[in-house]
Amino acid sequence: MRKGTFMELCDWLSPALKCQNTRMRAALTVEKRVAIALWKLATPDSYRSVGNQFGVSKSTVGAAVIQVARAMKDLVISRVVTLGNVQATVDGFAEMGFPNCGGAIDGTHIPILAPEHQATEYINRKGYFSMLLQALMDHKGRFTNINVRWPGKVHDARIFRHSALFRKLEEGTFFSDQKVTVGDVEMPIVILGDPAYPLMPWLMKPYTGSLDSSQDLFNYRLSKCRMVECAFGR
Repeated sequence: MRKGTFMELCDWLSPALKCQNTRMRAALTVEKRVAIALWKLATPDSYRSVGNQFGVSKSTVGAAVIQVARAMKDLVISRVVTLGNVQATVDGFAEMGFPNCGGAIDGTHIPILAPEHQATEYINRKGYFSMLLQALMDHKGRFTNINVRWPGKVHDARIFRHSALFRKLEEGTFFSDQKVTVGDVEMPIVILGDPAYPLMPWLMKPYTGSLDSSQDLFNYRLSKCRMVECAFGR
């Protein structure tokens, strides 16, 4: 992370993280609190190891991680995870080969420790405990919509059907009413998904089975535009 990005993040989080000094000790600065949290979230280091890096106790590291995570949820997500310029996104996907596309959707598993209650609900198909993150990306792999609340056992399609994003797409209120004509069919702004998602007038997914050349080309272009995995990797 560049220093300028780090300082901008600290400015955004400052209202929630700034603490007063006491007679017992000086409060951690916002910058140090954010640095501790980012280090812990970005590495597999233990709380004790991170505490040694920053000269604080492991309990202080734990508190900083929770405080920064809550502050980011309240102050940062709504500023960063946003639909943005839809026309720029549509133009970007068009350059990649898919017309009138407003995003690509997928889910990823966030590993967690086994919860005390209903643990089996959190075991995903790969056999570990997780929660699911559903995300919509633009043509540059930036998050434009996220949903995080479902246990790892739940199928991607079920999460999608119960999300606010699905409801808004179904109502036609998520994107503007911008249509193009493909052949003799009017096509609204669509999103792209993998075979796990339902085929909808506003959601395109790959053909399956034995394919002819035009279907194979369609799948190639759709796959090229689905940058979701790369975004999750970053």
